Amino acid sequence: MDTAENAATGLTFRDATDADVDELVALIESAYRGDDSRTGWTTEADILEGQRTDPEGVLAVIKSDDGRLLTVEREGGIVACCQLEHRGDHAYFGMFAVSPRLQGEGLGKVIIAEAEALARATWGVTEMHMTVISVRDDLIAWYERRGYRRTGRMTPFPYGDERFGIPQREDLAFELLVKELG
Repeated sequence: MDTAENAATGLTFRDATDADVDELVALIESAYRGDDSRTGWTTEADILEGQRTDPEGVLAVIKSDDGRLLTVEREGGIVACCQLEHRGDHAYFGMFAVSPRLQGEGLGKVIIAEAEALARATWGVTEMHMTVISVRDDLIAWYERRGYRRTGRMTPFPYGDERFGIPQREDLAFELLVKELG
């Protein structure tokens, strides 16, 4: 992907490179885990401790033949990212993180719209899929306002695999959300 810029927000979109791995891991961790994540509203700190991702996981997304890790910059620094993966007739949207200090400014809306447009243009997909921890009502409501619908299809949380964090509750599962791309 060539670098694309959204003039209205000052955001620059580009594919992540190997050189971005450490910065992206730090961004994703700061958006979801630990005390830093409490600055924003997407924190999972009360339901999961430990890591959200690691350098190997981020590098695997960057190197994937079926996807890309979209990096979002403002004023030369990485402020957000998201994963797009081609899965047949749909794309998967994941690893979405916006710097906690910038959450609430409307960047998420711009980024998800750009990701949807990119998935349609690149792969001709008709749907975007994602999974969200089912107890994250505020986050699910945010996605519903963007046109995603709950499916009720659940996948168990990988309890015991600390690569995904250390659960603080016993009722965690991933729910599939789907959006038709017009």
